[in-house]
Amino acid sequence: MPHANYLFTSESVSEGHPDKVSDQISDAIPDDSQINTRLGCETLCTTNKIVVAGEGRGQLFKTIHGISVVDRELITEIARGVVKDIGYDQNGFSYHGADVEVLLHGQSPDIAMGVNAKKKKGGEEEGAGDQGMMFGYACTESEVYEKGSYMPAPIYFAHKILKVLSDKRRAGRIFDLQPDAKSQVTVKYIDGKPVGCTKVVVSTQHNEKSRNGKTYTPGMVRDLIEDAVTSALPKGWMPQKSSDFLVNPTGNFVVGGPDGDCGLTGRKIIVDTYGGYAPHGGGAFSGKDPTKVDRSAAYATRYLAKNVVAAGLAERCTIQVAYAIGVADPMSVLVDTHGTGKVDEKKLEKVLPEVFRLTPTNIRRSLKLNRPIYRRTAAYGHFGRAPDKDGGFSWEQTNLVSQLKSAFK
Repeated sequence: MPHANYLFTSESVSEGHPDKVSDQISDAIPDDSQINTRLGCETLCTTNKIVVAGEGRGQLFKTIHGISVVDRELITEIARGVVKDIGYDQNGFSYHGADVEVLLHGQSPDIAMGVNAKKKKGGEEEGAGDQGMMFGYACTESEVYEKGSYMPAPIYFAHKILKVLSDKRRAGRIFDLQPDAKSQVTVKYIDGKPVGCTKVVVSTQHNEKSRNGKTYTPGMVRDLIEDAVTSALPKGWMPQKSSDFLVNPTGNFVVGGPDGDCGLTGRKIIVDTYGGYAPHGGGAFSGKDPTKVDRSAAYATRYLAKNVVAAGLAERCTIQVAYAIGVADPMSVLVDTHGTGKVDEKKLEKVLPEVFRLTPTNIRRSLKLNRPIYRRTAAYGHFGRAPDKDGGFSWEQTNLVSQLKSAFK
């Protein structure tokens, strides 16, 4: 960052936010059939309407008279299941009442030709599914509060606030909350280190009336959630002034979710990554299979950046890669340690692709991305999460640390 002392703000949105409903539906579809499936899937959600569109090939499709046809009944069932799990059964948006329209079609043969594996020395290699640049980032600033996250504090705690509220809502420990919610935290930095929140904003959908029949006011909602929000933050971080903790600033949040605002896949790419703290290549993740480097290479660069920082080679690390469609190896690799590096950045640029090849095939196989691990990524961030036992968030592992330390003895 440009100053030693500054404020930085990041936002998060819950799994019930309209855009996140769309992201989760788009990610639940590749989860259903990972083997040999390619997918570029967009979902739109509005008042009692879900539209799933895009292109793909594999087990979700069948060929009739030479034409690739999608299994519409399966896609409809997947979409309804996601909405039900999130908790939407409202007049304006319901898992059983919403009309689901499926407009998926077969993948373009021109795209397929570029991506299909080609025999090369040492084995077959897939080409990148598209051109573009991707970024990965990691830092040590939140390690004193949340060990192992290697994430910027503002986005990490914005996510955590909403995750705590969601868990309590689902467990029935906070009544009268509905799925749609947003958070925003402003973190104060002194000498480049996060020390607390100066502002916290939470907007959360709720029932019109409480269980005792009283009409909810923002003050009542604040009383309902304040302890949970405080518990999500490090001790002493919650703002002390009541004016610095804003709850439902518009005054009411009864109509929410896709009934209150149209949702679309891929509109929360900054929420999905680093909260604006690091660059973004512009490509969304959800609804894309691992041949799409928008997703897989962003995971790979986060994996490498996190291992660089975990190995003690830098306190902050940004990695950029760029690809051309149909070409396996990246066009370029850039490493920036923002003046915190303990080793030469040019040597890192040489060593990292040797330790972990940045071809789509190696990324997919090494991180084991052909598994049903994607819907869980579509809310509360793709990064800063603990690796799951079944292989989810495999890019959050730090198993390259010893190799990197050996390379820079």
